[in-house]
Amino acid sequence: MIRVTVWNEFKHEIRNPEVAAIYPEGIHGCIASFLGANDDMEIKTATLDMDEHGLTDEVLDNTDVLIWWGHLAHGSVRDDIVEKIYKKVHRGMGLIALHSAHNSKIFHKLMGTTCSLRWRDNAREHIWCVNPSHPIAKGVPADFRIDREEMYGEFFDIPAPDELVYIGWFNGGEVFRSGCVFNRAHGKIFYFQPGHETNPIFHMPEIQKIITNAVRYVYNENKAEDVACAHTPAVE
Repeated sequence: MIRVTVWNEFKHEIRNPEVAAIYPEGIHGCIASFLGANDDMEIKTATLDMDEHGLTDEVLDNTDVLIWWGHLAHGSVRDDIVEKIYKKVHRGMGLIALHSAHNSKIFHKLMGTTCSLRWRDNAREHIWCVNPSHPIAKGVPADFRIDREEMYGEFFDIPAPDELVYIGWFNGGEVFRSGCVFNRAHGKIFYFQPGHETNPIFHMPEIQKIITNAVRYVYNENKAEDVACAHTPAVE
């Protein structure tokens, strides 16, 4: 079983009736619902206002893949929790960062850059797969359209992805590296751009399939106990 924790700051759904109508159980609830339909996944959720943001040592010790959605409250996430997640990723926990999670503390820390980008509301996006043999693209159309989404455009200040799976084109002419994989020590990170809170993105079958595939791809059953620099005796 792949043990997945879906984390969401859970602010928009409480404050904005439009978002609550789209995601009555929260964005985390929506993602947990479609992932929970898979027999090989065990799903739990966590939110910002829970004790330790719902990411206690016990929760993280029993998480193989962490999914992160945040927007309004990046600065409210405790630095010590970020540090624990950072170490867990290096030891082999998978991380999927969705949409505005590009500006989260954990994504900044793992990328080592500003992760800044261009943005604009209410654009039309066309998603194109640029790596059709990649496991994250399995069973997903080669291209599909999102009628209304928040535009994210280049320049996106991230390190060069280890694997680029999707790019997005917007009707204002912008392009964006929309689906990127990064390797960090024993862990894998997938950043996926679609997912603005006022649009029903996570109800789309194409998006659900990509996230489901990504969970399986970033999962690592052979986690490392430690990644510290250690003196090693000769083997020959």
